[in-house]
Amino acid sequence: MSGNPFQSTVPAMRILENEHRYLSYLMNEWHTIVLNLQSFKYGIEQARQEFTRLRQLIDAFKVTFEQHTKKEERFFFPLLGKFIGYEQGPLVSIEHEHEEITAYLEHFLYHSAGEHSYSFSEMSTISRDAGEAFEILTIHFVKEESILFPMTVQVMSEADQHALSQQLHTLII
Repeated sequence: MSGNPFQSTVPAMRILENEHRYLSYLMNEWHTIVLNLQSFKYGIEQARQEFTRLRQLIDAFKVTFEQHTKKEERFFFPLLGKFIGYEQGPLVSIEHEHEEITAYLEHFLYHSAGEHSYSFSEMSTISRDAGEAFEILTIHFVKEESILFPMTVQVMSEADQHALSQQLHTLII
């Protein structure tokens, strides 16, 4: 493996790739809990503790994910849309996925709120939304990195790429 962990040569896309890596790291932390809840690998008390932890992790993840998507939707997508169109095609699909992911996360947070003594079955059922969000996010990142990011090299001038890099160079945490 080479010393370069990034696929893109465009600095702006490297910023977004790096955010994807961080978000994936956070996702993997809570996805393990989801898988264990779905397969009933915990005793009931540990399951309840992990379910509470899952809720905390997803609540924090959602904030970070929203910061990332705001950057993409405010700066990257409109600029790329000038070149490839914004009313149909990959940008519409990607933005729809942002909404779908957020909806799954919010649905999980809504149904896991409060102080309840959930049964194994309830925790497993409620955690499905987090599992769905994970699956969509995993494919979503691949789509962005393999379809949208390479387009920047093909359609954007170096000046546009540089300006985009300056706009994206902000923290998501």
